[in-house]
Amino acid sequence: MRLTRAQFLTTKEQFHAFVDSEWQGPKGEKATDGDKVQDAMTTSIEEPEPKKLKLDPEEGKKGLKPDGKRMRGQNKSRPHTKPTAFDEKRLCLSVIQDKRECPFGDKCQFQHDVAEYMATKPADIGESCYLYDTFGKCGYGLCCRFAKAHTTLDFKTMENAELVRANEGKSTVKNNLSKDLQIRLRKRSVTFNQSAEYLDMLSNQKDKREQRGNGNPRAPELSADQTGGEQHVSAEAEAQPQAGPDKPPPVKTVGPLTDVDIVKLRLCEKKQVDFQDKLYLAPLTTCGNLPFRRVCKRFGADITCGEMAMCTNLLQGQQSEWALLKRHESEDVFGVQVEGCFPDTMTRCAELINGNIDVDFVDINSGCPIDLVYKKGGGCGLMTRTRKFEQIIKGMNYVLDVPLTVKIRTGVQEKCNIAHKLIPEMKKWDVSMITLHGRSREQRYTKSADWDYINTCSKLASPVPLFGNGDILSYEDAMKARETGVSGIMIARGALIKPWIFTEIKESRHWDISSGERLDVLRDFSNFGLEHWGSDTRGVEKTRTFMLEWLSFMCRYIPVGLLERVPQKINERPPFYLGRNYLESLMASQHVGDWVRISEMLLGPVPKNFNFLPKHKANAYK
Repeated sequence: MRLTRAQFLTTKEQFHAFVDSEWQGPKGEKATDGDKVQDAMTTSIEEPEPKKLKLDPEEGKKGLKPDGKRMRGQNKSRPHTKPTAFDEKRLCLSVIQDKRECPFGDKCQFQHDVAEYMATKPADIGESCYLYDTFGKCGYGLCCRFAKAHTTLDFKTMENAELVRANEGKSTVKNNLSKDLQIRLRKRSVTFNQSAEYLDMLSNQKDKREQRGNGNPRAPELSADQTGGEQHVSAEAEAQPQAGPDKPPPVKTVGPLTDVDIVKLRLCEKKQVDFQDKLYLAPLTTCGNLPFRRVCKRFGADITCGEMAMCTNLLQGQQSEWALLKRHESEDVFGVQVEGCFPDTMTRCAELINGNIDVDFVDINSGCPIDLVYKKGGGCGLMTRTRKFEQIIKGMNYVLDVPLTVKIRTGVQEKCNIAHKLIPEMKKWDVSMITLHGRSREQRYTKSADWDYINTCSKLASPVPLFGNGDILSYEDAMKARETGVSGIMIARGALIKPWIFTEIKESRHWDISSGERLDVLRDFSNFGLEHWGSDTRGVEKTRTFMLEWLSFMCRYIPVGLLERVPQKINERPPFYLGRNYLESLMASQHVGDWVRISEMLLGPVPKNFNFLPKHKANAYK
């Protein structure tokens, strides 16, 4: 049966001819043939050829693997442009902040001549600056790509005193990595006392098992209650100086000693989160950034989670990894997701998170299917390493004051589900919530999620909440999912294709959203991106890159008014169609150059050396 109404259908050639002929540049003037040629040269880039395999002549078909299946997954040979490529001549921070002297003096590598910088600076994108209009001042000063909104004729930066006073002392983003903590992490001078206690207990258990294996059957083994409740002193703790009548305590203390200082919290005393019947925005690599999560919160997402962070990178103090833990003030129920494969690193990482950032829960990613993670034993690999998995969960629970959740798949192999065997064990390990993606690692996204199996697992998990995940693109899909008995629903690709799905589910309706409203959603994202990544050239291009990654999913949406049958299914290939206006047609294009055109409407023309290829291939079509 047809997906789109016949009057809107067209061919690929007619579609692209229409989009190219009607396109007007970001400033509104109609594009010339020369512009189109230049546009094709600078804003789009062909997908790189797949790595050549040594195949037999009859098997050497382009784009196919030896078994005849097409290449899928990520574009691993994507072009990478350094951020410095877009603004080689940068203004010194001392000039931007109106300081009199540069601390680096003659050795400074940045420009100090404002007139010279302004002569070479790219043209401003718009007449108003979102940061200036929202906060009363723009921290990027003359470097801002909207600088004319807050710059005087003599190149001085203006401030709105009333807005500055209203926002004084407020911080909209939490969980920033302090310089002091970063230095201590890099020098490995951060102490992990609770983790050391737990790892000592693991070591003792291993010694007891080895004694029994060597012919000593009476060697006792620590019980689960002893593992979680008794106070064990590690070698590291013993080595530390103890406080006495003549010696000050090794750690400076303020105020009276409380039970929290000497008694470990029991599970029932930890912070509780109500997960029941909530809409959960999945942690999405690359696309699930803070500006995108803010967009989804506006549409009604109840729970948000940061992108997957590698525990080893967090322990090393990598700034790029810590950026994934940032939390906006609008995210009222927020968690972070970590990935790792060993109890020592995961336990230390949990203790680091517990003591330094503000989160409502911590999630273990044991469902990541990518080879880089799986081959090291992380992600889906944890599902087959149950002893390590148990040690990781118990260790993280030992050091955390917030709930610990786990995200898993049905299994590793396509026809060998193992989640139903793991879930009863995870209940014993005191997991606070389980999320089950209804596909195996081998399936990836090529087949439909198994909601019958999710229903079976939700009964096994009770009373622990279990969230179902997979193939939800409309409120009807969500209603069917809720009939299975799951505690809540996690939405991933559905939110990327149409973030207003949260509104549709809560209002139980299909929203025939207009192209203008969709452009407003992208405008909100661009404003949030400029606030998060900056309004200078680097920030603008970083915002553009993440917007283009999102558009590689958003282009799969078909407006409700054009559908022959409602609703659209997530794995159905959108046909070539002409929308009800030009913008709707442009947003339906799956060509990179057309996504760049949409970004130019909001973020101005792309630099001459700009190119882009999406991270993910469209592998969700049958």
